[in-house]
Amino acid sequence: QVQLVESGGGLVQPGGSLRLSCAASGIAFNLYNMGWYRQAPGKKRELVAGITSGGTTNYADSVKGRFTISRDNAENTVYLQMSSLKPEDTAVYYCNAVWTILTYWGQGTQVTVSS
Repeated sequence: QVQLVESGGGLVQPGGSLRLSCAASGIAFNLYNMGWYRQAPGKKRELVAGITSGGTTNYADSVKGRFTISRDNAENTVYLQMSSLKPEDTAVYYCNAVWTILTYWGQGTQVTVSS
């Protein structure tokens, strides 16, 4: 059974930081390209950051320089370090795993940036 379990979301003030984690099980994690997506109320789900199986990263323009994605293949976990958070970063953040035609999603974790 494949599971992607996100954690680390919460309420943070503008300018603050959070680290999201996504623990994967049931997949050959090292083969998968991993990503973080987010969806704000009334908006489409969008890619925030991705990291390939080889460690190449990419970011949405809106988070470049503020967010960092990383992975630990020994722990089957992908992280999203978020800094200088803004109210517009408020959303449900989802973990995604892709390998060939296989795609899996986590259940999401809420991030709220508000004073």
